[in-house]
Amino acid sequence: MPPDAPKLRKPVVLVGMMGAGKSAVGLALAQLLGVDFLDSDDAMVEAANMSIAEIFERDGEDFFRARETEVIDRLLTGKPAIVSTGGGAFMAERNRILIAEKAVTVWLKADLELLWNRVKHKTTRPLLRTDNPRRTLGEIFETRTPIYALADLAVNARDDYSIEDMARAVVAALQEAGIVGQ
Repeated sequence: MPPDAPKLRKPVVLVGMMGAGKSAVGLALAQLLGVDFLDSDDAMVEAANMSIAEIFERDGEDFFRARETEVIDRLLTGKPAIVSTGGGAFMAERNRILIAEKAVTVWLKADLELLWNRVKHKTTRPLLRTDNPRRTLGEIFETRTPIYALADLAVNARDDYSIEDMARAVVAALQEAGIVGQ
């Protein structure tokens, strides 16, 4: 850990829509704070030895969500770290309760246009494999936004923010909330 790095007092779970930057910002945030970065989707892929899309296709969303809860619980056990979750993880009340018991949540809040610009060319988003992915993203956005608003903290993403700018904004929010200190 860099000598001047602020100390993380409890795990931080990043929540938000696909394309909000949970993985990229999470990694930069972990580096700023000198802690581990853990990604629940990556842990799922590693455990299943298949992609998220393949898990969805083979076993269905209910199976995926049950395994996701187990993975999140495991990732939140141990020393404080930055944990990135899949876009749908926070939708499940059992996950929100589990996370609230062990961590602080930060909603990476991005508007729909920014999200669309980030995900429209990606093929790794199983929920967007529809006839009209833009409309689907909008529907998901409308459904999930009120739930993401339950997060402990929210940090607004901006089109002109670099990944590092966003990570610094999250650190500032965590410091203000007393989750990060010297």
